[in-house]
Amino acid sequence: MSFFQYLSVNREYILGLAIGHAVVVAISLAIAIVIAVSVGVLVYRTERAANIVLAIASTFLTIPSFALFGLFIPIFGLGYEPTIVALVFYGLLPILRNTVTGLHSVDPAIVESAQGMGMGAFRRLVRIEMPLAWPVIIAGVRVSTMLLMGIAAIAAVVSGPGLGNDIFDGLSRIGGAGALYQVLDGTLGVVVLALIFDTFFNLLSRLTTPRGIRD
Repeated sequence: MSFFQYLSVNREYILGLAIGHAVVVAISLAIAIVIAVSVGVLVYRTERAANIVLAIASTFLTIPSFALFGLFIPIFGLGYEPTIVALVFYGLLPILRNTVTGLHSVDPAIVESAQGMGMGAFRRLVRIEMPLAWPVIIAGVRVSTMLLMGIAAIAAVVSGPGLGNDIFDGLSRIGGAGALYQVLDGTLGVVVLALIFDTFFNLLSRLTTPRGIRD
């Protein structure tokens, strides 16, 4: 049986794994965006506070994914819960860092002009600072997406959903019939999903970035 025949025979099963993979990444990414952008907005004006939260977020990336998933088993059990919590932790840093960087990069003269026109802090943030910082923030989201797409495959070790199940099943049976195809379809599936997500966020960035600051 060729690889393409294998894909044809198992297309529904592989599609189910791919959908599960995409859903768990999308949920985790959405939670990470809300947390990271909110925290970034709260701390970007205070350098010390920004450095502290960035240092905390950085520590999550120093923990090996197998170890972090293992630590969450006694707390959250198996399945979606430990998968989503771990992915949220891993997804925070790029978005948080880019939120702080993007807001810092806004020209102070523009902010002062808005203040002189009577805009309050909240209106300046929503109408001026966030739109100008948005291209940098969305770049951080794209980095987090690529990171989570790969780490989500490792969540199979805690019975998480996604294409990692095929990859690990294939590796455990390597040398057996169809084992290599399992590894290959899982790996290629992650790559395809990563490209789809990245294309989506690239288009979103172009559609939502103010015309005057587009590249």
